[in-house]
Amino acid sequence: MARTHGAAPVARTAVQQAALLVGVVFLLVGVLGFIPGITTDYGSLKFAEHHSRAELLGIFQVSILHNLVHVLFGVVGMAMARTVGGARAFLVGGGVVYLALWIYGLVIDLDSDANFVPVDTADNWLHLGLGAAMILLGVLLARRHAWTRR
Repeated sequence: MARTHGAAPVARTAVQQAALLVGVVFLLVGVLGFIPGITTDYGSLKFAEHHSRAELLGIFQVSILHNLVHVLFGVVGMAMARTVGGARAFLVGGGVVYLALWIYGLVIDLDSDANFVPVDTADNWLHLGLGAAMILLGVLLARRHAWTRR
């Protein structure tokens, strides 16, 4: 339940709940990227380059920058989940960002300096799925909210 200043609690809509959940997951993933053991080859963690062998869960290549972006993205999502419009904007806008990152990962040479994020094949597939899922959640749940308000 969300609270307004001095007013009775207001129930979160489905789009707000989805944005909050996505934000919490991003925050958690960002923090987990800094935990040795959960991040394999933690000693090779670099700030922002593709030479890092550190991988979250032994699958997704990470860097300090990558982890910090996840933390920031999570905090932004949790903050934007406070309103229906903010939640929708976070999910749709964030989904567009992740689809752009997916395309970026497809067109760059993964072994080049252009891969500063860093991304790998597993990240590319994850970015495609995240982008599509976030956009669908933002559009469908916001539409459902608008429909139920009529």
